[in-house]
Amino acid sequence: MPLIAELCHAAVATRDARADGRFYFAPVSPGVYCRTICTARPPDVSDRRYFASAAAAEHAGHRPCAHCQPALAPLPAARNARESLARRAAARLIARPGESGALADLAAALGVAPRRLSSAFTATYAVTPEQFANTQQRLLALRLLANQALLVGDVALAGGFGDSRRLNTALAEHYPYAAQTRRASHAASASVVATFDLPYEAPYAWPRLLGFLAGRAIEGCEAVDAGSYRRTLRAQVDGREFTGWIEVSAREASQALEVRLSASLLPALPAVLARAWHAFDLGAHPAAIAQALGALAATEPGLRLPGTFDPFELTVRAILGQQITVSAARTLARRFAAAFGTPLDTRCTGLDRLFPNPATVASLTVDAIASLGIIGARARTIIAVAGALVSGEITLRPGDDLAQSVRQLKALPGIGEWTAQYIAMRALGATDAFPHTDYGVMKALNEKNPRRVLALAEPWRPFRAYAVMHLWRSLG
Repeated sequence: MPLIAELCHAAVATRDARADGRFYFAPVSPGVYCRTICTARPPDVSDRRYFASAAAAEHAGHRPCAHCQPALAPLPAARNARESLARRAAARLIARPGESGALADLAAALGVAPRRLSSAFTATYAVTPEQFANTQQRLLALRLLANQALLVGDVALAGGFGDSRRLNTALAEHYPYAAQTRRASHAASASVVATFDLPYEAPYAWPRLLGFLAGRAIEGCEAVDAGSYRRTLRAQVDGREFTGWIEVSAREASQALEVRLSASLLPALPAVLARAWHAFDLGAHPAAIAQALGALAATEPGLRLPGTFDPFELTVRAILGQQITVSAARTLARRFAAAFGTPLDTRCTGLDRLFPNPATVASLTVDAIASLGIIGARARTIIAVAGALVSGEITLRPGDDLAQSVRQLKALPGIGEWTAQYIAMRALGATDAFPHTDYGVMKALNEKNPRRVLALAEPWRPFRAYAVMHLWRSLG
């Protein structure tokens, strides 16, 4: 991003919050780098340098200011197509602590050529994606050590370092002053809550997404109120299971979602943030989607594709929802979770259990599930899906191949085209999934012939899943 000295001088002089995150400043000689909002006295103009990113400042030998904490700066909104691409890449790296930032992998995830991504990223942030990722990883560790009551080993896991030795080496090399902070850290208590920001590309129709989730929330496992989504969660790291709760709300001013989670989940932080990234569709490119959908998306271009924190939970919910109302399916899902879920003391109102995992459900009998008012055929389907996940026959991972996953799902008893496509939409985040036999889709298109529905949707590729969300929205 080009930095105009006069504009930077003025932003620092007035501590302009509008420029926060757009650039950083530091003395000419290696020292502390700061955000524009820092309350500390800045270096004289003649002794001041500006940097397009925190990573660029650290690459030049500076260390983060302890007062303004550059790790907390928002990711600025994109001003053109090149910055938009770079911003999406940076947001992905922020949401995945420990991800290497390897150019080829990042470009593949974003669906662009490596050369194009490299040019856009370097022009915007003045460093490579790998340098940016390494800086974000270190800043996250500093933030956890400074603000959370955690063991160093837990911080190492949360930051993607793997072990405390690698963490200590990385911090000692870049932030020698942080040694005292590391020694002061101690074990986490149940009351500790960690907070993180996950940036998104505006616009973002947060109220609409919350409304969708609220109508399908499973009592005891999920809750939606006061502009926030909360849920219980389990995550596995190196064979260990961690459980706790997570809460997500929007910070529109900084174009980010605020993620709060219990300290019990911090050792699994990379996995948890990656799930939040998927669940709230933070990798979406609204401008490209709106362009593909045309008039369909014109009135609400920020509509997102609701993902899930738990693909198995979503799959069970989809099976229960076959040919019944959303409300009725929610009732059955509540009973299912209450009967077979694991009690959990979260100290959060409305959250008291974890949704049952595939291994638990695979061991159930059809009669046990049917006793909840779930018909036997669906009970058998739920058990079959659980068994397939336990055996590895299916995976249901975000990013899995759409066509292959749909084929695998439809090979299971009781799963047809609608269920498979709906699961692909939300569990896999498949942007081109399209349940063309859905009653709401047909009604919105005023078309009863499934083949004609598919033909009508052809211009919306590769974003047909977003078209589904807009079609459902149009029904009120």
